[in-house]
Amino acid sequence: MTKDKLLLLSRLKLRVEGLRKQGKTVALANGLFDLLHVGHLRYLEGASLEADLLVVAINSDGSARQLKGPSRPVVPEAERAELVAGFACVDFVVLFEETDVRRILRELRPDVHCKGTDYIAENVPEAPVARELGVRIAIVGDPKRHATRDLIQRLRSGD
Repeated sequence: MTKDKLLLLSRLKLRVEGLRKQGKTVALANGLFDLLHVGHLRYLEGASLEADLLVVAINSDGSARQLKGPSRPVVPEAERAELVAGFACVDFVVLFEETDVRRILRELRPDVHCKGTDYIAENVPEAPVARELGVRIAIVGDPKRHATRDLIQRLRSGD
């Protein structure tokens, strides 16, 4: 069930620890995932290839506003989380309040931290924490040709 994939960080940590004991590896991807588009799917499918399990951390409404401004997100956090959890390639979803996933990295200690192609390993905001923890950084997905802000702009202009 899709909703079974949605966990609080404390429960997620316990689930991941149990699966690790079974030899599973863990990838972490993150983002707002506001107005889903094919770029999101390709990013998550690419991230899922990096480990046995894919955990997706989704910005809360508050952190989305901090990052993108008062008009975002368009879709509320609970709906964004449920939609992302619906992807077959996603194993677990967790919401987070911060503007980056440093705390999630420290708590979950994934094997790999996945970012989209709008990053290079050197400019990933969480790179220092990932290095400190021994977490590999992987750049995944297709070239950045899709963006929620572009969709919003097109919708507003009527194109």
